[in-house]
Amino acid sequence: MATITNSVKSLGSAIKKPKVLRKHLSRYSWLPDVLRIEGSIATKIVGPVLTITIIAAAVAYAFSKGKNVTLSNTVTPLLAVVVGLILVFRNGTSYDRYYEGRKDFGAMTANIRNLVRLIWINVAVPAPGDPASSRGKTPGSGLNPHQLRQKKINAVKLCVSFAFAVKHHLRDEPGLDYADYEDVLPSSFARFDELGFDTTSTPPMAQSFASVKPSPTTEEVSSHRRHHHRPKHHPAHLHGSSGSLQPDQNTPLLSDSHRTVQFHPFADQGALPLPLIIAHELSRTLFKFKRDGYLETLGPAGANAMSQLSQGMVDQLTAMERVANTPIPISYGIHLKQCVTLYLATLPFTLVRDLNWWTIPIVTVVAFTLMGIEGIANEIEMPFGTDTSDLPLDRYCAELKNEADYTIDRLAEGGEGIQGYDDGEGDD
Repeated sequence: MATITNSVKSLGSAIKKPKVLRKHLSRYSWLPDVLRIEGSIATKIVGPVLTITIIAAAVAYAFSKGKNVTLSNTVTPLLAVVVGLILVFRNGTSYDRYYEGRKDFGAMTANIRNLVRLIWINVAVPAPGDPASSRGKTPGSGLNPHQLRQKKINAVKLCVSFAFAVKHHLRDEPGLDYADYEDVLPSSFARFDELGFDTTSTPPMAQSFASVKPSPTTEEVSSHRRHHHRPKHHPAHLHGSSGSLQPDQNTPLLSDSHRTVQFHPFADQGALPLPLIIAHELSRTLFKFKRDGYLETLGPAGANAMSQLSQGMVDQLTAMERVANTPIPISYGIHLKQCVTLYLATLPFTLVRDLNWWTIPIVTVVAFTLMGIEGIANEIEMPFGTDTSDLPLDRYCAELKNEADYTIDRLAEGGEGIQGYDDGEGDD
């Protein structure tokens, strides 16, 4: 019993305070929020409210000069009911979009956490004494435990980078020139983004003599990204050793001295978002783990579960795209603003007979209330931006990164037995 207690205490001392502190729901406060300007909608509706205030002041001034500018009080109640219903529906629809975005991002976070845990625990080198049938159809890929660990780290980084890529994709920020990608996205994937795949059409004899250039390093890719302006997509014709000879009409399209190299960097074409590229690479990684026999301890059902988690990440991306790319119909927004403006513009004419100069502050308060509701709805209908009222996606992604770093640095892998023997099954 004492041994278990000491183990728990040692585990508690090993757990450090997280780098990113999670903001919990604040306590109920009334007066501080009443006097708060930062984060409120007041600064964004000050212009329309002042316009209604000026109209109310003009009506009050005209009434004080003896002008007949009053209206019957039976008109505004009809408009008030309609405006109230439209505002309630508008605000409810916008908050549904906000809550749907948070729910979808939370579901994607859960899938990433589960996939990271399964990769870190279940991907292991098969035991040397296992039969070939238990190590897949193509065992013996030549990876030692250290090399396999590096592969697992890259897979974990791909999982976390998917969240960062989703954040930038929803904010319409393409490319990789963002600081939060530096410690997350594997360097090999950065080279793939810059260079893409190449389609080479070369005769077999020419291929055997073709010169092979080494893969660029990470520093070369970074320098290339900073200083190179990508040209428009077009095939480049590279000549061989007899490049001084000019082709004529009798020259074959493809000969031993000519080859056509066509580069396809996905960033130039823009046909596929970065999150889907990462999901594709992640699926390829899981497939290689399964093919090489590193998921045999998990079984077919476990391998399918990992694929389902990867598929779920893409499903949640699609759900968040639906929220981000489906705007409120423009006719609905225009009609709402017209109704609210019409109601507020006619309100001073019905109140000036009873309130006189008090019409100005009363109408201002009503305008602030109604326009504020519509402003809040407009503020939260797109929850993936960078405004104060939007979802803190930066903090969510930073939490995921810290959790992945903690998993890599401190948590044991599944193949590490009690006695240090890697049996492929973990602690029995």
